[in-house]
Amino acid sequence: MRNFTQIEQQEYDVIVIGGGINGAGVARDAALRGLKTILLEKSDFASGSSSWSSRLIHGGLRYLEYFEFPLVREALKEREVLFNNAPHLVDPLLLTIPVYSDRSRPYWKIWAGMILYDIFSYDKTVPIHRMLPLAKFKQLFRAIDEDGLAGGAQYYDGQVALAERLCLENIIAAKEAGADVINYSEVTELKIEGSKIKQLICKDRLTEETFTVTGSPNTVVINTAGPWVDKVCQRGSSQGDRQPIGKTRKMGGTKGSHIIVDRFPGTVDEGFYVEAKSDGRPFFILPWLDKYLIGTTDLPFKGDLDRIKANDEEVDYLIQETNNIFPNANLSRKDVLFTYSGVRPLPNEEGKKPGSITRKHILHDHTKEGVSNLISLIGGKLTTYRNVGEEMIDVALKKMGRKPQPCKTDKIPLPGCIVAGDRRIHQAISQYQDRLAPDTINYLFSIYGARAVNVLALTQENLELATNISPNLPDIKAQIVYAVKEEMAHNLVDIIRRRTTLAMNGNYGLDLLPVVTETLRKYCGWSQEKCDRSSQEYRTFMEENCIPDYQLKDSLVASY
Repeated sequence: MRNFTQIEQQEYDVIVIGGGINGAGVARDAALRGLKTILLEKSDFASGSSSWSSRLIHGGLRYLEYFEFPLVREALKEREVLFNNAPHLVDPLLLTIPVYSDRSRPYWKIWAGMILYDIFSYDKTVPIHRMLPLAKFKQLFRAIDEDGLAGGAQYYDGQVALAERLCLENIIAAKEAGADVINYSEVTELKIEGSKIKQLICKDRLTEETFTVTGSPNTVVINTAGPWVDKVCQRGSSQGDRQPIGKTRKMGGTKGSHIIVDRFPGTVDEGFYVEAKSDGRPFFILPWLDKYLIGTTDLPFKGDLDRIKANDEEVDYLIQETNNIFPNANLSRKDVLFTYSGVRPLPNEEGKKPGSITRKHILHDHTKEGVSNLISLIGGKLTTYRNVGEEMIDVALKKMGRKPQPCKTDKIPLPGCIVAGDRRIHQAISQYQDRLAPDTINYLFSIYGARAVNVLALTQENLELATNISPNLPDIKAQIVYAVKEEMAHNLVDIIRRRTTLAMNGNYGLDLLPVVTETLRKYCGWSQEKCDRSSQEYRTFMEENCIPDYQLKDSLVASY
């Protein structure tokens, strides 16, 4: 329920701007420590960088080359926290590194990196690395390119296939702890009195209604808008002769693009971390929902942050470099099922190569710019979001003049936390076996974790909601209704792209629009006009962000 009248009557201790993974983590931590908290997101939760990542929970093996040892240790520690607190979303992933004699990382260097990685993850619960000399490597991976092959290495990291849902569960956890969390609410102005932000003027992007968020006397405003951090800062300026908040550019993100393809000959269930044959840049070939996720590129970006797409050259690069590693793959443009691209929220470091820009996060205090209660997050990785939240709220409490309070987020599981053998899954299979196959029920638990019982409960109210959205997919109609009624989804992009993976499982989800909109009309009260409008907005979103330009061009030519 979006009750802006009630919000305007509140005074908030912590105001978080930006509902990606870091903002969600900050809001959850703040609410769990008893702070009156609100989170404002101008689009949907996880609609920016969090949704466009490589979906890895990892320490960042290559960060060792830049001597960012504290970052690696922090990330590996947080990886272990997520293995424990979100086992339904975060899985161990075996990664294989083929080593070639003619590329930048020789066998000895990879071996040294593996040893350091194990040292920094001394408290891990996954196996240590193993090195594979040439003969053993060739025996295990017979389809891999042998030109210059020197051997390889294997090690474990983590994968969150549904990164959007990791963010959403933190949003839900923040809400359950007492925070107000609102998507499609854009901060249009920071109202500053003296040296403090006192109020935020916001616009509800669903209704165009304007509302005001007011801070308490010691409120702290936390800017976790990712690549949009500078834009948020520019919406307010300090008084007097001091420097405006947004004058100095802080963000300098790089563009990373991915493609999704069906599995191809020579691959197995683990992922591959490889160096491109043409330029030596590292990229991943990762198993993802019975497909392969390939990426990423790393290019400077200064364009429109709300319209980012993998261009044809990037798609061709990823195809070619994958074929160079697995010659039998024989991938071409027609094999690309989905593309996506995003901007990493990195610090502005002019003149540096994209790959060498630091990945560590910075908590930027704006006091020297004349605003004493604003902190902006520069950087931040999917893996380390929880620790970012802990650091942010530690700083916020200090700014408020309050006593330190212990952080709880490392110990409290996320709302859907459940393991595969939990008795609740067996009970659900027994209870719903008359209408749903065990595979479908297990699938729902793999997405929603323990909260799958709430999705299943909808099928008791109406048996039609137990039917599949498509005969080729395990998803059921109840998921559509649940997204709207319980997960704050407001349009088809929210439902098809972020609450589910329907968009990434064939023809960009376009074939599913009729059944999804009919379900929304029948069970969520959507009018036909709203369904039609949202369908067109969905098509536009896919064309502007996900469908390759070459495919759009071919479709246009074919239509004449």
